[in-house]
Amino acid sequence: MKAEAIPLDGPLPGGVDGASVIVEPLEAGRAHLPPAVIERESGPLARFRALGWRVPRSTWVDLPIPAFLVRHPGIGPVLIDTGLHPSVSSDPRDNLGRVGARIYELEEGRDVPGQLRARGVSAGEVGLVILTHLHMDHASAISEFPEAIFVVSEEEWLAATTIRRPTLHHYRRAHFDFSFEFVSVDFDSDQIDSYGPFGRSFDLLGDGSIRLVYTPGHSAGHMSVILRLPRRDFVVVGDAAYTWHQFETEHPPFILDDEHNWRRSLHELQQYRDAYPYALVVPGHDPEFFAKLDARYEE
Repeated sequence: MKAEAIPLDGPLPGGVDGASVIVEPLEAGRAHLPPAVIERESGPLARFRALGWRVPRSTWVDLPIPAFLVRHPGIGPVLIDTGLHPSVSSDPRDNLGRVGARIYELEEGRDVPGQLRARGVSAGEVGLVILTHLHMDHASAISEFPEAIFVVSEEEWLAATTIRRPTLHHYRRAHFDFSFEFVSVDFDSDQIDSYGPFGRSFDLLGDGSIRLVYTPGHSAGHMSVILRLPRRDFVVVGDAAYTWHQFETEHPPFILDDEHNWRRSLHELQQYRDAYPYALVVPGHDPEFFAKLDARYEE
């Protein structure tokens, strides 16, 4: 690995007292998966069905791959996850490998850098990228933001860069093997505090506008992100829950690093929703939920 993540010892500069943000959801590709990946089946053939064995592709589910543009008054454009690399629209195997190319697709011009340009933001203006985790559908386009600081949890970085057979764990190291500025958040350090029901959170800019909350389970060091709008919070759940149905029912997905941690993280997110009913809580890959989101959230 050429890349190294430097541990953060405090909030990043650029915070503004009392700051709120603007959030623009982006669809950064599509995933086509057997239904048993989203909600795990039981029985002796459950694993095979999750892998698509004897499951007609006509029954596979079509899911959005989200990313989020966050406009902050102090540091400017911030990105949460990167979606799929622009090359996936023409040659998915080169960026995603054989298995990824079978699962993911990207419409030409709908990559995140292209969508940012349409909004008046160049990729070079993005100074900060928050990675909920490093699975390939969230990290595929890291290469397109060389001027950014990339924020990831320390546990996620450790898992993604050292785990054996990373592709089986949905990592593709070529996506983050760059000499970029990666920084890691140690959620066991003294700078971590609680926030509402979340046992471990980090105020990324020190102004309360962007809070990282530790929600491991889906992956070893998964994070969710709480964004402060002027009148409510916008919660990027990430893959702590793929869909709203999963968020409410706790039906586990097939892909889990640790089911106990996943349930504990989901319970904290549920408690947050109950405590702050006006917050907009956005699950990771829900096609119906994502289709109903506004193009821009300013309040």
